[in-house]
Parts: sequence; C-alpha cells; structure tokens
Amino acid sequence: MANPYLEIQGLTKRIGHRVLFENISFTINEREHIGLIAKNGTGKSTLLSIIAGKESDDGGKMVFRNGIKVGYLEQSPTIEADELENENDDFQLLYKQYLTQMKITEDEAKRPASQLSGGQVKRIALSRVLAKEPDLLILDEPTNHLDLEMIEWLENTLSHSTMAILMVTHDRYFLDRICSSIIEMDNSRIYPYKGNYSYYLEKRQERIDNMNAEIARANNLYRTELEWMRSTPCARSSKARYRIESFYELEKVAKQRIEERSVRLEMGGSYIGNKIFEMQNVCKAFGNQTILKDFSYNFTRYEKMGIVGNNGTGKSTFVKMLLGLEPHDSGSIDIGKTVRFGYYSQQGMAFREDQKVIDAVRDIAEYVDMGNGEKLSAGQFLQHFLFSPEEQFSYIYKLSGGERRRLYLCTVLMKAPNFLILDEPTNDLDIVTLQILEDYLKSFRGCLIIVSHDRYFMDRVVDHTLVFHGNGEVQDFPGSYSQYRDWKEQNKQESDKQQNKDNRKDNNRNANRARKLTFKEKQEYIQLEKDIARLEEEKKRIETALCGGTTSIDEITTLSKRLPVLTEELEEKELRWLELSELS
Repeated sequence: MANPYLEIQGLTKRIGHRVLFENISFTINEREHIGLIAKNGTGKSTLLSIIAGKESDDGGKMVFRNGIKVGYLEQSPTIEADELENENDDFQLLYKQYLTQMKITEDEAKRPASQLSGGQVKRIALSRVLAKEPDLLILDEPTNHLDLEMIEWLENTLSHSTMAILMVTHDRYFLDRICSSIIEMDNSRIYPYKGNYSYYLEKRQERIDNMNAEIARANNLYRTELEWMRSTPCARSSKARYRIESFYELEKVAKQRIEERSVRLEMGGSYIGNKIFEMQNVCKAFGNQTILKDFSYNFTRYEKMGIVGNNGTGKSTFVKMLLGLEPHDSGSIDIGKTVRFGYYSQQGMAFREDQKVIDAVRDIAEYVDMGNGEKLSAGQFLQHFLFSPEEQFSYIYKLSGGERRRLYLCTVLMKAPNFLILDEPTNDLDIVTLQILEDYLKSFRGCLIIVSHDRYFMDRVVDHTLVFHGNGEVQDFPGSYSQYRDWKEQNKQESDKQQNKDNRKDNNRNANRARKLTFKEKQEYIQLEKDIARLEEEKKRIETALCGGTTSIDEITTLSKRLPVLTEELEEKELRWLELSELS
C-alpha cells in the first residue's frame, strides 16, 4: 500500500487576474520520483515554491506526513554562509563528501556567491540540500549550469535514492532515467501518468486523441441541441429541465480547444557560400589555463556541430573567438564573406523591464523576411514563438525566466542568420518549445554550432561533436554525444580488460619465477599449442565463410553465434600458454 508523504487537495494560485492552476490535487508517496511538466509561465516553479513553504497559495490545502523533512533547490539558488551555522556534525561530514564529489574545494565553498560561477553556486547549493538528507526533495531545474560529468553523477545518485523527489527539468534523459511518475500541468489542470517520460509521451498523445474525438462527438450533438435551444420558448417549455442543463454541459465540451501552440518556422535564411571559417594553429590561454593549443579546423557548409566538455574547459571562449568577441593569442581565424552569425548567449539579452513584448521585437524590425517573398509582422512572428496577441502586450517584467529566453530566441532568429551559434539554448526553455526548436534546427538551411549539456537535445540535432577535455585538448568525434559516450565506455571496458590481463601475467610471472614446469604442466603446454592452432584454423574458416557471400542465412546465424565463443576460448588458452611459457 502507498505511503503518502504529501497530499495536495484543491490547490489554487492566481497572479492578478491570471490563473496559474486551479483546484489541483495529487499525492507524493514515499520513494516516489515525480517529474512535473508544463509550458513556461504556467506555474511550475510557483507550485514548487508553494510546496516548499516559500510562497503562499490562494486556496486548497497541503497535508504533510508528520515529521517529514523537505529539501528545496531553487532554479537560481542563493548560498549564505550563516545557513550552515546550526547544522550538526553528521551534516558537516556529508556536506564535505558531496562537495568533494562535485569537485568543489572547501575554499570555494566558503567564498561569497559573487566570486563564484553559476555552476559552482549550483553545486554548492546541491551539496547543502543533499547533505540535509530530506525525506522529500524538491528540485527546480537541477541540471542548469552543471556540466555533463556532474549531470551524469547527479543522475546516478538520484536514480538510486530512497528519497521522494518532485522535480522540474527540461533534461529529458535526466527525467526519463530518474522519474517513475509524470505530472503534466495544462490549462490550469493536472494530468498524472504512472511511468517515465517515454511512457508519458505515448499516453499524453492518447489523451489528446481521445479528447479530440470527444470534442468532435460533442460538436455533432451540439448542433442538434442548439437548433432545439433556438426554438421558441413555448416549444422549449414543455421539455424536461434536465435537457436544458445538459445542453450547457455539452456546450462546455464542444467549445474546448486542445491548444498545441508551436514554433513551426519555415524561414528561407540567407545565402551562405562554400567558405565558412578556417582556423589554423589557433592558440588561446588565460594565464596558466590553456584553452586551445595549435588548433586547426575547417568548418564546412551546412555543418551541425555540438560542443561538450566540463565547465571551464573553454567552450564559450571558443565561440566568442569565432564571433570576434574574444581575441586569440596566435594562429589565424578566417571567416567567409557570406557568413551572417546569429548568436544566442548564456547571458541572454538585456530587455527593458518597462517595455512590452511586442515593442522589444519591433525595435529590431517591424517585419520579418521568411524567404520566398513572404513577410510576417512582428506580432505574427511572435505567435510562432508561443506569444498570444494578449501576451504580446504584456510588460517584460511579468515574464517568467523561460518566457524571457523564448523572447530572446525570437530576436536572434528574426534576423535570418545563416550561421547560428547557440550557447546553452535549453536552459529555462520548456520541453514543448525544445521539441519544436529541435525540429527547426534539424531542417535549418545554414550552419550550426551548439554548446550544450542537454544530451537529448544534442543527439537530435548535431551530426558530430567537439569534446573539450581541458588543457587545450580538443577531440573531434564523428557522431552525437551519446555515440561518443558509448564509444568511450567501450574503450574503457577494453582497456580495463587488457589491464586485468596484464596484471594476471605480472602476478603469474612473479609467482612462477622460482620454479620450473611440472610434468603435468609440460603436457598441458604441448596440448595448448595444438588447441590454439586448431582454434585459429577454425576462426579463420568462420571469418572466410562470413565474408564469402555464398553462405546461407542459417549458416551465417550459426557461425555468428560460434565466433564470439571461439574467440573467448582462444584468448583463455593463449593467456594460459603465456603463463606456462614463462616457466619453460
């Protein structure tokens, strides 16, 4: 039987006249890992803040199990030194362990936030909340500002955790691998799904299809009932009152809309020539920190490159050098004459708080050239970016972090660049926007560089990857990040296997130095030579048959199963032969 930690009953929250959510109810059970999904501006962060006791609601109630300890990581956490003053020794020990695992020194942990990077602040805040060992952990975009190494560490830690977890994240791999339940907020209501993110996608589509079918049926009946309702009061008065009441209920269903707003853009883009950019023997360093060392690369037309690496290895510096925003120390960077950069930075665009959304876009252009002679007004273009006509006339200070990011993305793309550079574009964007942005970038008729820690986003968009290892080492990998990770893991396994073999050889060599082969071992040694010769001959025959083109499907299947078994047996006999040869 489920053991509830928190029961939310009829919770409501409004901001002015805007309803974020109304009369929502759900339960968080012991050890349950829940992902909360919704569009930007619909109240995800507000709901987490209310549950954490940082913000008030406008109705409903929350019932916590007695003695439950709640931990809360805000989207943009603050760290104060006095937070730790009253913590006990058990906490201090765990806190130091987490700092070490997150590669934060004690000196860094004691510095004021103004002297730390966003990634350092996030890791310190995470260490603090995890060290408190909460029963219920609330996380608002925990992967923002973390590099891939830290994201994968946190993913592994949380997936094995016995804490109950409620999280908001745009990282779909993170969501899929940790959460066993999904709660979707849509149109001020919630829809629960008992499964991970992949299961949610499947069932959400089923829900939408069923609702559309229900609306279609209601519309057919509504037309008939509407004719009756429009008849004379006399004709209607003899009818049962319940039919009138049923009509109004039917009308509510018939007038529902499944609002799937999207950024579906078909922009022509400007012409880009064959020469994009060429980097020859480029070097860059900050003091003793080497960013690039004799780096050379020719970027090709329509290339889609992903850049990954730990924080501080020089990813953002690399793109700033391309854009001319950061000088290089030596070497050359030659940019093609037809290249028109569009740059989306981590810092984002500084908007005027007292300005309306529509005016921020009109300051750039009244009309946007979509190619093929088509033009959109600033307002029409904003609607592609999920800003309704009503929202376009809202003031920028009212926008959520994700809505600001969406507006910033709009201002970058409306200039019709032919070379996009996106530095951490996924931070603060909701999953709906990300899915549509991915589709747009996949069909983008230009060049693309993406610096991101979002593995799912990178896998869908880029065709090869630059991996920044630090100290000027940059690896060009011909594939996505997940393919790189699989390749790296396979190499590690092979390396570990070889190391184990070498260790066994050394151990046997050391143990056997003082003795000679026994009679039994001599006989084994002779037999091993015969067996190895026989197995090598069989392996050669199988490989020839598999490559010959005349082998039947059934024979290929049989031989394919035999080959790995044969190879393993051969390796074992060769290893034993080497052990005995040391004594001969």
